[in-house]
Amino acid sequence: MYITSFVHREELFDMVQRWLCNRLDPSDGLRVTQILVCDGFILGETLDALTRLLLATLPVQTYRTQRLHFKGELRDIICRSVQISNPRITELVASYKANPDFFYKEAPVDGTAYIDETDRLIALYRIKRPRRIAEKANRYIAGHIFRMVQNRARQLAEERAQQIGIPLEYLLTPEEEMEREFTLAEEMIAGAFKEGKARFERPPVTINDVGGIKCIGDNSSLHRIEEFILQHPDFTVFERAEHSGSYRAKSLIIDVPWDRDRICRSFIEKRAWEKYANRGISETELRKGLDHLLEGVEPRICIEVTLTTFEELVESELGRSIHEERIINQRGQTVYTGYIPMNVEFLVEYLFAVAVSPQTRIDRLPIKLWGRYLPDTISHHIRRLYYLPEHDALY
Repeated sequence: MYITSFVHREELFDMVQRWLCNRLDPSDGLRVTQILVCDGFILGETLDALTRLLLATLPVQTYRTQRLHFKGELRDIICRSVQISNPRITELVASYKANPDFFYKEAPVDGTAYIDETDRLIALYRIKRPRRIAEKANRYIAGHIFRMVQNRARQLAEERAQQIGIPLEYLLTPEEEMEREFTLAEEMIAGAFKEGKARFERPPVTINDVGGIKCIGDNSSLHRIEEFILQHPDFTVFERAEHSGSYRAKSLIIDVPWDRDRICRSFIEKRAWEKYANRGISETELRKGLDHLLEGVEPRICIEVTLTTFEELVESELGRSIHEERIINQRGQTVYTGYIPMNVEFLVEYLFAVAVSPQTRIDRLPIKLWGRYLPDTISHHIRRLYYLPEHDALY
């Protein structure tokens, strides 16, 4: 997992690689906590600064911000933002107001909304929550491992073809034999991780959109923002996508610098250590700020910027392309659902759980890539991080 929205992405990538091979360093618990405190604050501050910079290109006089903790808060803001309606928007808003619980209103979100003086939503930013990052790591790594397993299974088939003395394309393999070879290949890949010989390259497991901004406006305003991004000398756009179909929007992945001095000052001025007080690091240590944690970090991070009209925003939050339904569909479209990618998801979820828990020391990794586990297993070990009862047995 290579998260380009984080400044410690190389160190975190190396830690995940070790964890996948069951190589735990005694300092990992404290270090991943420090990384998430540092990188989370830097990402949030940079998202806010970039959102304000993009809004400055528009004729917006004043606006206020509102922190978002649940999707229902965002959807309530959207309903209040309706100024020029049409039958479709009227229908969707009425449907939401009649039964808001049907629209995943309790889904957690980590973000901020920007609302102008007319109570209209003009932008928002969000940081993907750890559970979503773990799911995405599962999908990315599942595809990569699937190709590794396929290649190994093909090698096994080629060996059989050579033994028989025929070209591979003439080899007729019974379905049972294909399943056996695939299972054997999967076991060989898992064994390579167990021996510490397997590694992921960065490109297949790179996640560029942990931090994201959404700008809402008419086509003219959105074009102005896009041109500003494309022409900015400090920004590099290395991915652009035009979404059509049920979900319609334009998205850009941009590489931007972050302001080290300003963010370090902001951490102190905002008393930001108070929000991290329950993560196992003493207040005295947190009050030292971020500067001593920034040796060797990346000077730039990646952020996704999405440009959408208000009509399409309503569709994406209340209508045909509601965000949570897209997440559910993504979960069901994984090409490979073996035990290895599921274990990757469990491990990544546990890594983030350690980083936000009161504990900074762990004695062992509860998930091994070559083992098999139920979701109850990871839930049990996450409960232990918060000193909750280890077992929830009724007797």
